[in-house]
Amino acid sequence: MSLLILGLLTWTSAHLFKRVLAGPRAALGDKGRGPISLGILVGLALMVIGYRMADGAVIWGRSPAMVGLNNILMVLSVYLFAAAGAKTALARRMRHPMLAAVKAWAVAHLLVNGDVPSFVLFGGLLAWAVIEVIVINRAEPDWTPPPVANKAKEIRAAVIAAVIFVVIVGIHYALGYPTFG
Repeated sequence: MSLLILGLLTWTSAHLFKRVLAGPRAALGDKGRGPISLGILVGLALMVIGYRMADGAVIWGRSPAMVGLNNILMVLSVYLFAAAGAKTALARRMRHPMLAAVKAWAVAHLLVNGDVPSFVLFGGLLAWAVIEVIVINRAEPDWTPPPVANKAKEIRAAVIAAVIFVVIVGIHYALGYPTFG
């Protein structure tokens, strides 16, 4: 469990560094991108390894209703991520679609994984996304929505989201995690 927690702390620290310590981050300039990216990747690797190794009490298990709700939230999560990248109409209405995607993803996984390592991983990333939104909004209170996207971008985001969701489902099945029950 300690690797999982260390991974969460590394991930969170690397992401918040720009906002919380803006002066030191600005002083690094473009040279700071490499170390910060490395910190994020190390944090991610530690979370994956730590989660796979972790063991803890199970509070609840999967149920058909929760699996269905999980899948709906996952489709939403993947679409929010694609919409943010494509700057769709939804991205014009939401300030933080990628962080909203992380929140939907974390809640979806908490619904079907009621064990302590899942609480730490998914709950920790949910907390990080909430904190990140608060910190960004305080540091940059003014927000300018992206320009209006054309219909092609809207369609492309939906298609990309569908393809990525299918890939995610395939990876979960390959790892032994049946996505549809």
